[in-house]
Amino acid sequence: MIEFKDVSLVYPNGTQGLKNVNLKINQGEFVVIVGLSGAGKSTLIRSMNRLVTPTEGELLIDDQNILAYNQRKLRKLRTEVGMIFQNYNLVKRSTVMKNVISGRLGHSGTLKSVFNLFPKEDVSLAYRSLERVNIADKVYARADQLSGGQQQRVAIARVLTQQPKVILADEPVASLDPPTSHQVMTYLKKVNKEDNITTIVNLHFIDMAMEYADRIIGMRAGEVVFDGPASAVSEKTFEEIYGRKIREDDLVGGQDDE
Repeated sequence: MIEFKDVSLVYPNGTQGLKNVNLKINQGEFVVIVGLSGAGKSTLIRSMNRLVTPTEGELLIDDQNILAYNQRKLRKLRTEVGMIFQNYNLVKRSTVMKNVISGRLGHSGTLKSVFNLFPKEDVSLAYRSLERVNIADKVYARADQLSGGQQQRVAIARVLTQQPKVILADEPVASLDPPTSHQVMTYLKKVNKEDNITTIVNLHFIDMAMEYADRIIGMRAGEVVFDGPASAVSEKTFEEIYGRKIREDDLVGGQDDE
């Protein structure tokens, strides 16, 4: 379980990233966070693996306050909390397999990776992860030879190879066309259900939030302004979260104005 207790974050320039956030996210939930750019979505997600560090409150993962972690404990945390980025974060000149098996780095160490000394079971795990997102045929291709959607599926396979307890996805489909976006979201949902991995996703797309989320959290100006099951969400809910009328094209997959 993940629990935010009165969590706030003020950046060095004085910007308030999070303000008195109180949340509980249960094991196996598929949570989508929505809100305008600058609402605090990325800050919220990135606090869960300490890519950013809240300045007040407690952030508990499995009853441990990760805000008190030293570097050794942080390294372990980041093997347990996997991250998927908007820009894929792959090593473009490396093969798909090398990118995916790098998910084992936190378990096996950097020296082994330099000499490609991963155990056979790690290689098998990486290949199975590629099969699960239907891209094993690209195992020897370079990452920069793949389309955006294929690269994001490789990023999902890398996280699967990490065998985390939690998957964080920060705008994972923002750079993709609608059909490819749905494909990526389908794989994330499939992994969530099959492996019971807690999955927390930032999205701009309202229709996708409605389609894939078990639970939707709405943010505005660093605060949680809505938290409830996707089944309870309506157009009016989104208008309250965004603080404005929702255009029809937003509801069918358009992005918000920045």
